[in-house]
Amino acid sequence: MTGTVRQHTGAEGVDGGVGLTALLVAAARAIETHRHDSLARDVYAEHFVRAAPASAHWPVAPTQVPDGDANPLWGRFARYFGLRTRVLDDFLLRSAHEGGARQVVLFGAGLDARAFRLDWPPGCVVYEIDREGVLAFKHQVLGALSATPRVTRVPIPIDLRADWAGALTDAGFDPAAPSVWLAEGLLFYLPRTAETYLIDMVDRMSAPGSALAYEVKLERDLQAYRDSPLYVATRRQIGIDLLTLFDDEPRPDSAGALASRGWSTSVRTPFDFTHHHGRGPLPEQRNDALEGNRWVFANKSRPR
Repeated sequence: MTGTVRQHTGAEGVDGGVGLTALLVAAARAIETHRHDSLARDVYAEHFVRAAPASAHWPVAPTQVPDGDANPLWGRFARYFGLRTRVLDDFLLRSAHEGGARQVVLFGAGLDARAFRLDWPPGCVVYEIDREGVLAFKHQVLGALSATPRVTRVPIPIDLRADWAGALTDAGFDPAAPSVWLAEGLLFYLPRTAETYLIDMVDRMSAPGSALAYEVKLERDLQAYRDSPLYVATRRQIGIDLLTLFDDEPRPDSAGALASRGWSTSVRTPFDFTHHHGRGPLPEQRNDALEGNRWVFANKSRPR
């Protein structure tokens, strides 16, 4: 990687709405990268943050946050994203190295740089599905850094409410071969019907030996958390009102749907992994915006 990234005029894909949350996650990954006890390293993250006018003034290192981990946004929330990155990195690499999957599908890939920073086995292909504007901005920033992917990378510019399954197969995805799928920080932004379609299609397009991980929120009334420190800090410090971006329909039981189709599923809390790794967010007793978050892991068994 060489050079630095200046602000890009082509940042329209990430300058508002859900696209802006991609910059939030990138800033959190940058901060995590610079922690002395980092769980995940992403050297590209801070360049995305600095390249977009909307986020150019955000912190990208712990030393740039005056109140440190006491800051609900750049402390606790950023720790959450750092932990999530590590857990899902481990899931993907385990599925590829030990599970034998050579097709990796990243839904809502955003500013994820896993194709550039993880140690993939030979023969892997990473498909990145996201809106055209987000992928174009990502391409500009990584191109300016002369970044080279460590795996075959196939960007697929399409909205997940459209026929992403057709676009994926057109791009070379083989439903007859094992695959690993990831929907990180995505489903709660989608309409219920889009989530149901996504889970249905993953099931149909997954050969035995495939794996899936995704994130859900179990709260029945998200607005009850409007005054939580985490959401308040996000609104006040960077102008993102997450609760207006989340879809407020009742969520489908996607883990149950997968289990009914023969997938083995595990539903975990982020705090489970905080205890496992010895760092990360811990539960708060009152109005904890993270208490309903769950990380779901599923495997489609091979025939015996």
